[in-house]
Amino acid sequence: MDIHIITLFPGMFSGPFGESIIKRAQEKGLVNIHLHNLRDFGLGKRKSTDDYPYGGGPGMVMRVEPIYWAVEKIKGEIDSKGAKGKTILLTPQGEIFTHDKAKELAREPILIFINGHYKGIDERIRIHLIEEELSIGDYILSGGELATMVVVDAIVRLILGVVGDEESLKGDSFYQDLLEGPLYTRPMNFQGMKVPDILVSGDHRKIRMWRKKEALRRTYLRRPELLKKIDLSEEDKRLLEEVKKEQEGVHR
Repeated sequence: MDIHIITLFPGMFSGPFGESIIKRAQEKGLVNIHLHNLRDFGLGKRKSTDDYPYGGGPGMVMRVEPIYWAVEKIKGEIDSKGAKGKTILLTPQGEIFTHDKAKELAREPILIFINGHYKGIDERIRIHLIEEELSIGDYILSGGELATMVVVDAIVRLILGVVGDEESLKGDSFYQDLLEGPLYTRPMNFQGMKVPDILVSGDHRKIRMWRKKEALRRTYLRRPELLKKIDLSEEDKRLLEEVKKEQEGVHR
């Protein structure tokens, strides 16, 4: 996968993208991340990328020309290779980013991310250049850079071969629309806080059932709306009923 990021602050990405899973993915050649400094496409001696809004009002608006030229340059290079890239704007007005969207985007060969800043972007960018708009939540950040990092991280780890243990992905929260259940590691007993006996029993069938039940419990208690999205098996339904009865007993 090739990921192109248009930003006024390329230095922000050096830390997150130079560590951990994303670093290893790049070293393996599974993903290539290209940072494009929007200032290189700015206007005049000062390489300006923003201006005052028409109609007045506070703040500055990102101009259409630098972003247009940056996207056109990237797409020109992509088209010369016979490929197509999907252009995405990170904005609070976009579709809420989910694990399902991450899985969808992980299948794309080329992604282009535009990072807004200041008051916002010229609407012509949204109308003529963007194919998708994404938001990572209902709050405001200083710019799109941090949101892009979140989205790219979620996508890259789903690319085949990036995560060493593919099975570990299946236990992640949201992989199957369930929150992940409790996890434990050594020591078995720390200051009187003990690991559940079932996890050290050696009975793999009981351990699997316990983990599924606890994932259902956590989802039921914290994000019950997720259960409406899941096609529960008969075993899941039975375990969920057990969870509900147990919780009713707790609150009596």
